[in-house]
Amino acid sequence: MSQATSYVSDRPAPAQWLAQFWRLLPVLAQRLLSRALMMLFVALIVFVVLRVMPVDPLGMLMPPNATKADVAALSHALGLDLPLHRQFMIWLGNVLHGDFGRSIQSGRAVGPLILNALPTTLQLIFCGLSLGIAVGLGSGILAFRYRGTRIESGIDLGNSVAISIPEFLWAILMILGLGIGLQLLPFLGPINANITVPRITGFLLLDSLLDGSPAAFGSALQHLVMPSLAMALGIAPPIMRILRSSLMEVYNEDYIVAARLRGTSENRILLRHALRNAALPTVSMIGLQAGTVIGGTLLLETIYGFPGIGSVMVTAIANHDLPVIQGLALTYALSVLVMNMMTDTLLLIINPRLRAS
Repeated sequence: MSQATSYVSDRPAPAQWLAQFWRLLPVLAQRLLSRALMMLFVALIVFVVLRVMPVDPLGMLMPPNATKADVAALSHALGLDLPLHRQFMIWLGNVLHGDFGRSIQSGRAVGPLILNALPTTLQLIFCGLSLGIAVGLGSGILAFRYRGTRIESGIDLGNSVAISIPEFLWAILMILGLGIGLQLLPFLGPINANITVPRITGFLLLDSLLDGSPAAFGSALQHLVMPSLAMALGIAPPIMRILRSSLMEVYNEDYIVAARLRGTSENRILLRHALRNAALPTVSMIGLQAGTVIGGTLLLETIYGFPGIGSVMVTAIANHDLPVIQGLALTYALSVLVMNMMTDTLLLIINPRLRAS
């Protein structure tokens, strides 16, 4: 019996998932420690790069007639006159206590500023990622199931077109076609300007449901269609390709031939046997896509006028607002590391060969 056969038969029952998770805790703790060290390195790199860039964060705060004494006083008040290593240690100590500093431009605390914008970004990521995964998995299964037919050729053509156009260009094309040309969907802001939803969780779709407002929910959902679709078109093609390639490899295994000789239908072989083994590289690809899509929201939020952390980052860069840029860069890095950690954990749970190694 092949190795793939034992893999299918050794898949854990639902009652065993928790026990396996506890057995994996030492491995997960080790990986979590390495991620923490990586976060520290990322924080150091971001801090140093922002400080050595030839920009003057005080330039936009000082009046044209400011004297050198005024500049020195403001620099001392913000701690920018200290040695670089002392600035970093002070900032890192504050971050560990949950204090990301204050915006140079507005004077607002950076932490609440990020937390206020984060739900908008997370909602967009969830919708775009879910749609992209669904389209990628569905098209991959269809392309493999109808391989050698016009259906596969059509999916390949659509996949090639989707992967050759970046997300921001898809966003612009949708605005021109679906928004301005056909006037099918709204394309500016997260909801219609004449609709107000009380902030409960920060997630607009959920808040509109909690508020009992179908009109607000419908408007928020319509505003999410185009940015989610633009994001999904960047996510789906790699998932489709890796899933189809994995299925082709799996179909060369002996247990597929044995199942076919037993009279098992092709659809059952595909969905109950082959897809389980082909899922492993696909899960890795989904985790990679989820990590990279977080940074891709910056352009989409700017194009569609969504008040997420991407829009906050663009404003902070334009104003040379170092504390806000540092806090957002750390947030992006932390989000990517969390997604990678979740992917590693899922692969360890569902793949016995990784646990054995």
